[in-house]
Amino acid sequence: MQARFTFRIAHAALIAAFSAGLCGSAIRGQAETPDGHAALPKAAYKEVVDDYGRAVRIPQPVQRIVSLAPSLTETIYALGLQDRLVGDTDYCDYPPDAQKKTKVGGTINPNLEQIVALRPDLVLVTKNLNHIETVQALENLGLASYATDTHTVHDIISSTERLADVLGASEAGLSLGASLEHRLADLQQRLSGIPPRRVLFVVWSDPLISVGKDTFIGDALRWAGASSIVESSQDWPQMNLEEVVRLQPEFLVFAASHGDSVEASFDSVAERPGWRGLEAVRQRHFATISDAVNRPAPRIVSAIEELARQLHPEAFAPPAEDPIDRKSPISPAPSTPSQPHGDTNESREFCVCAH
Repeated sequence: MQARFTFRIAHAALIAAFSAGLCGSAIRGQAETPDGHAALPKAAYKEVVDDYGRAVRIPQPVQRIVSLAPSLTETIYALGLQDRLVGDTDYCDYPPDAQKKTKVGGTINPNLEQIVALRPDLVLVTKNLNHIETVQALENLGLASYATDTHTVHDIISSTERLADVLGASEAGLSLGASLEHRLADLQQRLSGIPPRRVLFVVWSDPLISVGKDTFIGDALRWAGASSIVESSQDWPQMNLEEVVRLQPEFLVFAASHGDSVEASFDSVAERPGWRGLEAVRQRHFATISDAVNRPAPRIVSAIEELARQLHPEAFAPPAEDPIDRKSPISPAPSTPSQPHGDTNESREFCVCAH
């Protein structure tokens, strides 16, 4: 209770300070009308509806952005708008340049004072990571925020295109979206007719936690030609190892994390009681997927492609050479006296060359 009381006092102080700053800026920006009265400058705004269903008025143009989620930071870079990003969270680490941006704290408890100090035109949040209380606090401070919410790979692409439009970079968004859709279509064509591999995506091994079927990660697995043995509607279901042994997945899938060896993680799991009951463990059938799969950002398509190559190498093998192509070139036929048109020798030589 004391922490909440302190937060409310600080919040009120921030609102007062921010309002005073706005008033001061407005007064400094006033121009005089011909009759000598002060006239407030007209501000340009764009009204959009975010994934909370809120109508948001966003100052135009958007030149200063604060991102409160690693996935949104990645998306800003993917759109080529990183010069507008003035702040992000402690967990925004990709691409490496994102680590150089001014940090505003965590995703759940960002530093509101630091955000205000950065004078953003827009703060980006995501429903599956940031709290609604943060959105409300930003609104009380007079800061525009835009929320995203994604549940499938296609959601990620369409959300990227909408965000690009909000930021005044619709062409970049459409171009990026078209490229990602093209890569997915190519992947779908490669995997056409190939039965999916039954997999268990291991988020955590003790306790054993996986991903639900309705998450964007679950959808990413399907795009990679994998069929998860997990049918739970929960986002992060805890699994019973005995049930996993009964279901016998063909592959265990691990997301690579910073500096950790997936092979070492697999060996550690394999030594634990019960895991040897899995044929995938005994056969060392495991696959590594980039940690990009954990973030609903454009880079997830690369992670999907990586996993598909490991689960279905046959779909990416180069086409077999034609036996004729491996033979040495056919030597030209020995010269013979010219024959009248229509002679069978000429016809035979033409046929050989045609082949």
